[in-house]
Amino acid sequence: MPSLTRTPRSARKPDEDRRAEFEQRVLRAVEDLLADGTPFTEIAVQKIAATAQMARSTFYRYFPDKSQLLIRTADLATADLFEAAERWWGAEHTDREAGVRRAMSAMIAGFRRHRYLLLALSEVAAYDRDVGAYWRARVATFVDLVRVRLEADRAAGLVAPELEPAATALVLAAMVERSITTAFAMRTGISDAELAAALGRSIWLVVYGDAPAGGGPAATV
Repeated sequence: MPSLTRTPRSARKPDEDRRAEFEQRVLRAVEDLLADGTPFTEIAVQKIAATAQMARSTFYRYFPDKSQLLIRTADLATADLFEAAERWWGAEHTDREAGVRRAMSAMIAGFRRHRYLLLALSEVAAYDRDVGAYWRARVATFVDLVRVRLEADRAAGLVAPELEPAATALVLAAMVERSITTAFAMRTGISDAELAAALGRSIWLVVYGDAPAGGGPAATV
């Protein structure tokens, strides 16, 4: 299954490597500025450019406005999250619930690394047209990947015939996104391991919990 995330380094040209290095500097600068609690909308472009040690004119050469800045940095910050989920949905699932729990652990760890930026993304996507459209499209692409897998599993008799792939894919993606975002936005007292276990169990039961006798992935021996 092709990745939705990143371009292999070997396929990039030198100027693309320079751009990638520049974007990583900007990503680190934005995250450093968000870490003290300053809202994204209140961080000036001049402050971002100075923190990233570049001229303001150079910044605008890559990012025409702050909406495009947030979109690109969010793309970088979520690459590992989506990749972890993609790997699980593309696997055989013979490791059963433990496998999805590991995938959720990887996603949560990725969110923790970039939590300030991703919480800003969640906030700004609610009112910024461009950022909102970007994030809805990104999630929709992933939902479609899950739907395709569920359709294949249903055709193979691995899940209950009553399972509706499109609706189930949407529910699962929304559950994971909102659960992780809410856990980091609030003081819940829930550990990362507990959240991963709860999400892993929930996903497993929704997909395979009522599989017909003899259905579902075979356990690893």
